[in-house]
Amino acid sequence: MRCVVSSLALMFALLLTGCGSTPSGPARPLPAGPSSDIAIHALGLVGTPYRYGGNTPDSGFDCSGLIGYVYKSRIGVAPPRTVAQLSGFGHPVSTHERRTGDLVIFGSGRPFHAGIYVGDGRFVHAPSTGGTVRLDRLDNRYWAGQHTAFRRP
Repeated sequence: MRCVVSSLALMFALLLTGCGSTPSGPARPLPAGPSSDIAIHALGLVGTPYRYGGNTPDSGFDCSGLIGYVYKSRIGVAPPRTVAQLSGFGHPVSTHERRTGDLVIFGSGRPFHAGIYVGDGRFVHAPSTGGTVRLDRLDNRYWAGQHTAFRRP
């Protein structure tokens, strides 16, 4: 089953990467290859169990552990380990300039959650104890009601 989910996630990510537009402004985009690799790798981890403090597929992931694992594996960048630190990592990106592979940070003032944007209004994240890494939409009822910021390394 995990192989089927990974294959479907890969196909979905490949379709999405052709739909991106080039952002403008001071935030420089990740090159197309690495941003696609980040999204594909994140999508391949959907279904991995959540574990507070987890940072590998074998041990499970929390939200920042998932981000650290994917970024380190795909582009050799080790982002900060906490959501609060991630909120200052890289450069801010407007909602209209977001790209596949960007970080999604939730919460105003004090951020409380983070994920990886994979395109088409969707992101991959490790949401909570007892759950698994999953793909969600930014416009779903809960996430649409949260303050959202995008960051790019």
